[in-house]
Amino acid sequence: MDWNHYRFRSLWTLPAPPATVYDVLERPEDYPRWWPQVRQVTRVDDTTGVIRIRSVLPYDMTFTAREVRRDPEAGVLETALSGDIEGWARWTVAPHGTGTLARYDQVVSVHKPLLRRLAVPGRPVFRANHALMMHSGRRGLLRHLEAV
Repeated sequence: MDWNHYRFRSLWTLPAPPATVYDVLERPEDYPRWWPQVRQVTRVDDTTGVIRIRSVLPYDMTFTAREVRRDPEAGVLETALSGDIEGWARWTVAPHGTGTLARYDQVVSVHKPLLRRLAVPGRPVFRANHALMMHSGRRGLLRHLEAV
């Protein structure tokens, strides 16, 4: 088993139409406004940005996200990630009752040296840290959607 390889999935039910949710999620430069753990997003060009995140644990992760798929009809946003983490992340937005189900999938390998050294004992803590970040992101998006 590669202790530095992670597979995450989060499901967010949201009381807004899929098109509205998609519109918010396709603007990562605005994530710091509603997602506290996304500390900074710096656009490099129309399809690439550098993102700095920090959740509960006292370390930042910085990576480049490059858009590989933007398909509003299918509700899919997918990026390739490189830097402290390497892999991919995908949002899939679909109707769910009177609102939306936003599914976040991420498959990454960690390259940040400290996290690699702590891979075995830290793995449950790193997974919990990610879960807390995603929980906070959903709460932030709910508040943001109420305001738009």
